[in-house]
Amino acid sequence: MHSFRFKDDGYLYCEDIKINDIAEKYGTPSYIYSYKTFTDHFRKLKEAFSGIENLICYSVKSCSNIAFLNIIDSMGGGFDIVSIGELRRVEKAKGNIKNCVFAGVGKKEEELTEALEKGIFSFTVESPQELELLEKCAQKISKQASFAIRVNPDVDPETHRYISTGKKENKFGIDMETAFSLYRGAKGSSYLLPEGVHMHIGSQITTLAPYIEAIEKMGVFIGRLKKEGIDLKYFDIGGGFGIVYNAETPPQAEHIREKLVPLLKEIGLKVLIEPGRFIAGNAGVLATKVLYVKESPVKRFAIVDAGMNDLIRPSLYEAYHKIVKTKKDKSVKSFIYDIVGPICESGDYLALSREIPEIKSGDYLAVMSAGAYGFSMSSNYNSRPRPPEILVKGEKVYVIRERESFEDLTRGEHIIS
Repeated sequence: MHSFRFKDDGYLYCEDIKINDIAEKYGTPSYIYSYKTFTDHFRKLKEAFSGIENLICYSVKSCSNIAFLNIIDSMGGGFDIVSIGELRRVEKAKGNIKNCVFAGVGKKEEELTEALEKGIFSFTVESPQELELLEKCAQKISKQASFAIRVNPDVDPETHRYISTGKKENKFGIDMETAFSLYRGAKGSSYLLPEGVHMHIGSQITTLAPYIEAIEKMGVFIGRLKKEGIDLKYFDIGGGFGIVYNAETPPQAEHIREKLVPLLKEIGLKVLIEPGRFIAGNAGVLATKVLYVKESPVKRFAIVDAGMNDLIRPSLYEAYHKIVKTKKDKSVKSFIYDIVGPICESGDYLALSREIPEIKSGDYLAVMSAGAYGFSMSSNYNSRPRPPEILVKGEKVYVIRERESFEDLTRGEHIIS
């Protein structure tokens, strides 16, 4: 049963706790997560790839609270990191550093060095210059650096242009011929270990066809590398598996097992997977309170206390999030609302032209499917403290991140004399 659901009393629950009760006790806006949903989705993906040797490397950027990183580690997962800050989060969460893969197009020398010293699993290299720098860092501290080149397979993932990463015009990855030359060159290095190949074609992908096309292309590429005597140990297929926000029909875990695993078995390498949204997306909601209902000659606005600083996806991507009143009232008439926040920007909205049963001041709303790229992309714009993060496990409620204070907003700032 879904962990966010309406019960017979008409209230929306997270597991066994009313969203309204959490909102009343901890205030709004608040991010509220389900432990069961988060862990269930990890298990589903682990089971989908159970037919081959694998490591599920959770995408830290999707939802980076150390409570979740600790849970991932306890379930045998690894971590896809894109900054030294994320590596330090894994450390603070008592996660296994040896299960970290370090991606990202702009790694600094000091980041590469620290990650090498701490003994991460591997680096995902995004450019020839980065590979040169990695070798230099490894030589400086007399260590060997395991790496995979992020190969750009030039596949259209059929997703939003901002989260498409596998086409030749994207900033990510290296074309196949350049990558092939780099692998050959690294073979003779005393400090570089070309042990893997990486791809990542995009995010919120709702069909397996782009994965199939990309894996088939990469299989040919891996075959060429093997003929060159390059002893590969793993193939990192990235992440990007989509979830349901509205009316999408993304592939389920059983479809992944049926369609992708046979292709990967043929390639014969350990498989790394980097899911974030698939695990965290539907494990969280953003609870918000209606402050005012305002009508203009052409619009009806529900003004809430959560804004684009709390959840930027609708403004940034024109992303759809289902929004529900946390208490059902079937007797009232529905109206069309723009659900907008308190930020001084015309682009500050959570939903536009959305039909919802009549909204009144004081109502609580839940913005669904906000667990991934919600809090982790939030900001203090308009000097607004970021919301708390609250984890529900059955009948227990845990504050895993406290609401920021106004003192937090100016921490580290100084007036000049």
